[in-house]
Amino acid sequence: MGADGELDVFDAGRCADGYALGLAVGRRFANVIRSRMRQDLVLRDQLLPFASTAKAPPLLAALQAANRERYPRYWDELVGTADGSGVPLLHVILLNFRKEILPFIPKQGDGHGREEEPDGDCSDVLIVSDSTAIAAHNEDGNVALLGHTYLVRATLPDGLSSFTAYTYAGELPSCAFGFNSNGVAFTLDSVPPVNDEIVAGAIARNFVSRDLLEAKNLDDAMRRICSPGVSVGHSYNLMDVRGRRIVNVETASGNRFAVHEAGATPFFHANMYRHLQVKQVQDENSISREKRAAQCSVDSKETALSLLGDTADDKYPIYMTGPTLHTLCTVLVDLDKETVTIYKGNPKNGEMALVLPML
Repeated sequence: MGADGELDVFDAGRCADGYALGLAVGRRFANVIRSRMRQDLVLRDQLLPFASTAKAPPLLAALQAANRERYPRYWDELVGTADGSGVPLLHVILLNFRKEILPFIPKQGDGHGREEEPDGDCSDVLIVSDSTAIAAHNEDGNVALLGHTYLVRATLPDGLSSFTAYTYAGELPSCAFGFNSNGVAFTLDSVPPVNDEIVAGAIARNFVSRDLLEAKNLDDAMRRICSPGVSVGHSYNLMDVRGRRIVNVETASGNRFAVHEAGATPFFHANMYRHLQVKQVQDENSISREKRAAQCSVDSKETALSLLGDTADDKYPIYMTGPTLHTLCTVLVDLDKETVTIYKGNPKNGEMALVLPML
């Protein structure tokens, strides 16, 4: 999404392989990707300095080996993105593995090894009742992502299905949200496991969510997110349009996961584990948003969007406007209308940027 709030959409069509898709995306968004690389302080101040230390090569080698072996086509896509944009491959690798690297960068006075400034938070509201079946999601990110996101559409090499994914510049589609022509959609929420819950050099979240874009159905989506031996856990909100189902799946290292089926009672998820028992950092931002959500009544699309636009808490609002974290956009997946609507600005104002058919 550009600085003016307009979302750039690129249809890559049917590419012969992963490298060709990455190359096409890299070429199309070369300026945006280069701009992000220059402005992303997590990359410049933490990831790149770490990459020059003695601790970095074994961790990066293990991450590359694990993810390249399991997802060779997506690895080629990552390489193609670097080549197409003219950005050093190392920079693209660091961005795509940032959540798996940051916990291992020593932080003075921080026993958890988390990044000093958060680079992503999100909020979700899930409802499946007789009258409403929706997932509403705030995509929140670091200020460096303003003007550095775009929408990628692509047809798989076999030509049998396609996906649409909101993408951070220089990263695999999608660490945010997406859907495919099989009627599977998802939104994502980061979660904060403590360091001893994290496995070094294992499967990375960006590769899992890229794989999720190719899920054939809900069961296949579950298999794709629950079977890899991940390094860092994540929260997935999975939607099955044809089956009119929404489930929240929380994952952690050691192939641990827990599933919550959305129902008529609204389910709010921020950036802490809700039902999987994992030792986690107590994130005040997330706790505050959960408390505020519990005070609000949600029973429709309009009230869900109003909640996601809430700014009642000055310090930790649900709708974020900086200085570090910003709500980049809001998306609403309507399973009954079979549409994905992306809003710009505060979603309670109802200003739609795009309305996308899912099937």
